[in-house]
This record gives sequence, structure tokens and C-alpha cells, in this order.
Amino acid sequence: MMVRMSKEKRGTFAKGALGAAAAALGGVAIHDLTQTKYPILRNYPVLGHMRYLLTDIGPELRQYFIERDWDGRPFNRDQRNAIYERAKGKQSETSFGTVQDVYDSNHEHLVHSIAPVEEPAEPPRALVGGKDCTKPYSISMLNVSSMSFGSLSKNAVRSLNKGAAMGGFAHNTGEGGISPYHQENGGDLVWQMGTGYFGARTEDGDFDPAKFRDKAQDDQVKMVELKLSQGAKPGIGGVLPADKITKEVSEIRGVPMGVDCISPAAHRVFSTPVELIEFIAQMRELSGGKPAGFKMCVSSRREVLAICKAIRAVGTAPDFIVVDGSEGGTGAAPIDFEDHMGMPLTHGLMLMHNALVGTGLRDQIKIGASGKVAGGSDIVMRMIQGADYTNSARAMMMATGCIQAQRCHTGECPTGVATQDPRRNRAIVVEDKSKAVYNFQKTTVNTAVRLMASMGVSDPSELTPHMLRRSVSPTESRSYASIYEWLRPGQLLEDAPSIWAPDWKAASPDTFRPVA
Repeated sequence: MMVRMSKEKRGTFAKGALGAAAAALGGVAIHDLTQTKYPILRNYPVLGHMRYLLTDIGPELRQYFIERDWDGRPFNRDQRNAIYERAKGKQSETSFGTVQDVYDSNHEHLVHSIAPVEEPAEPPRALVGGKDCTKPYSISMLNVSSMSFGSLSKNAVRSLNKGAAMGGFAHNTGEGGISPYHQENGGDLVWQMGTGYFGARTEDGDFDPAKFRDKAQDDQVKMVELKLSQGAKPGIGGVLPADKITKEVSEIRGVPMGVDCISPAAHRVFSTPVELIEFIAQMRELSGGKPAGFKMCVSSRREVLAICKAIRAVGTAPDFIVVDGSEGGTGAAPIDFEDHMGMPLTHGLMLMHNALVGTGLRDQIKIGASGKVAGGSDIVMRMIQGADYTNSARAMMMATGCIQAQRCHTGECPTGVATQDPRRNRAIVVEDKSKAVYNFQKTTVNTAVRLMASMGVSDPSELTPHMLRRSVSPTESRSYASIYEWLRPGQLLEDAPSIWAPDWKAASPDTFRPVA
């Protein structure tokens, strides 16, 4: 039998509810008027909270209601939709024409051929490994860039690695060490070490060769990489607070619980360019002959040339160098570093390529490019600028479900990608998202191959700077071959061009500082 509340009782209940609400608001108002931290709340009690609410949800409001499809940053809606479509295995085709202003200065386009060629049966790959490498690795045109377990959830790491195993591309561990989640599905790994040497460190934070040897010789590890710097925050270290060092993190990183874990800004294992190259050679030897190299956001032409001189002085070369651009992303970094520190990828990549060409080293060293690589055109353009292969981080995150909420540093990622919250992490279904990662990588690489075929090219070695053009005004476009200077093999050793000569003279293999 349904019990009906009498009219009188309903009135009493409503009055009570309104009274409770008024009392609560009154309490909030008194708190706001008496607190000293927020001036807005002192002047506008209760109502002032709307300001903070709108600030918190501002990114979502802009993303869904204000931004045009081509306005968003760091990735606009068109770019994000393309990634999501490719994660579904589609070509991300659109209709009705481009929304790009093709007459805008700095707009870039690839040069197609009147005589396009057939696409190769299999996408080209790059063989990484110089004369001192006994276990070279054939790497894909697009791979998973460095992202650590800890910054990513365990299911995100699982999805990325299983996708890599399905598609035959590489998965960089990031500097947080090799976790069990990197190893469950057997995808190829690039083991990255930063200044903390996580997974291969002594009790006092130095490099432990024996620990490194044991892990680097695992069959799943295909290459080993030393992180010198990253585009989003070059030149700074980090702190992992003691309260975030769980038993699992402690075991994976090789750090004690109960104390802050410090990642210094600089490395302990080298202090000069020569020592850097010698340590890379040591990493290769300890790994059993696997490709060894380093990742850096390019700092200056002089420092790059100092490294080149060191390579020639030592007599052995890194097997690869990954160039990261300042437009690259990270879990957390000071905005001043993100906005104003480091060289953009286009400039850094071409500088590195030309420095290696000019010192006669380019044929020994493969170059990887990372920093906002998301589409097939990005791959082709970066290869024209000097890369042999590319890495992607944020686009791979989006393939696993990331929606660019930009809350990576809070631990409150709404999709479970960049968080250690078990409740949020369960949103990622590994079986589904690994297929999405596989689909995204495959479709993006196939798009790059299709673009090259339309340019009359079947292999990246056939790409030239003449095939990429930039609008320099509303009435003129120029090729990269004419905009930028491209060095001849060994040119710096013979007679350095005037624009390179001062840096070449100031570069020394024995110091990162300029010499007189």
C-alpha cells in the first residue's frame, strides 16, 4: 500500500529542507567572509565559488563549446578526431575541403608527382645499428615515444605494449624503468634511462653496470637509450615525493621507500662530450651489442658540434640519436620551460642532421624524431627534415582513450590513462585499447606510405628537401631546399660555411663550454 504524505507534512518537510539549505549557505558565507586566503570570496561570499568552478572546467568549456575545429591546443579537434578515427582502423577521411588557410604564411605542403608510384607491399623500416653494433634493430616508421609507468597507468602501459607487439613497432619505456606491465605482452622495448638511472642504480643513485647488464640483455629489450633532455622541460630534474613511492614503484625503479627520490638535472656518468660517447659505447657493450643512443632536445649548434667532434675523437658512434622538439608534451613541467625553453623540432632536427652530414657521420647514425608527431604527413615531413623514423607519445595516449583533459599532473585523468587511481584505471580495457593502438599506428604509417607514393617515392631515402614547401608570403612559397642551408658530406671538416664556422671553432670534444 502506498503511503501518501499529507499536505501539512509535505509543507513541513519543504520548510525544513529550505531551512537546512539556508543554514548551509549561511555557514559558507560566514566562512568566506572570515577566511583570509581568497580575496574574491571575502568580497563575494558564496557567489565567488562560481569563479573557481568556471576556472576549473574552463578547458572543457573551451574544448566542447567555444573552440573551432582547427583552434584547439596542443592538438586541435581535427587532429584529435583523426587520431580517434585511425584508432578505429579508419582513414579519417573528411569531405568538402580543407579548413586550413593555404595562403597563410608558414603553411606547408608536400609536392606531389604527376607520375605517382605504387605503394610498397610492406611499409619501409629503418635498420638501427652502426659498425660497432652486433644486434641491429629494424625499427618502424612510427613508434611509441617515452612515457614511464607512474606517469601512465598500468593498463595504459599494457595497451601500448600489446599494440606494439601486434603491430611490430617499438615501445619506449620512459625513464621510470621496465615495469611488469611493459613485459606482459612481449612488445619490443627501447629501455630509456634518465639521470635517476631507475632500474639500474646504486643505493646512492649512481649507475650500476651489473643491474643494467642483467636487464638490458633481456630479449624483449631491442635498444637502449640515455635521456639527456626532453623538449617540454630541458635542463631540469624532478622529485618523486616519498608518499608517492609505493612498494611497486620502489621495486621497479630501485629506490627506497619513505624518502623523496631525486632525479638530478645533470648526469653523473659523464661531464664532457667524450665521456658521453664513451658511456654510450659502454651501454652498447653491456647490452650485448644492441643499438645504443641518446635522446635530447637540441640546445645549441655548438654543443651538437662538440658531440660530433667527440664521436670522431673516440672512434665509435651512437647507433641512434632521438631529437625531441620543444613542442613535445610531458606529465608536468613549469609553464616557463614549456613555453620558452628548448628548440622546436623542425630546427633541432635539421640542425642535428646537417651537423652529422657535415662531420661525415650521418651514414653511421640513425635519427629519430619526437615532438607532436600525430599524422602521416608529420612522418613524411620529419623524414624530409632529416629523420629516419618517428616516435609519438600524446597521439598514442589518445589512441588509448586520452581526451586532452590536460589533468595529467593531478592524478585525476578522467579516462584512466595518466593516473594511478585504480577506479579510473579500470576504464581502460586492455583488449580493446591495444587494438586501438595497433590500428592507429598501422593506419598512420599506411597514410605516410600513401603520401610518399603520391610524391613519386617508394622509400624514405628518396625524399628530398625540394619535396616540402612553405608559404613565405601570400604570394610565394619556397622549398626547404632553398629556405635552409644543407651541408655536403664532410663539409665542416674541409671548410666550414661562414654561418657554421664560429660554432665549429668554439666546439670542443673535451667540454660542453665554448672554447676560445
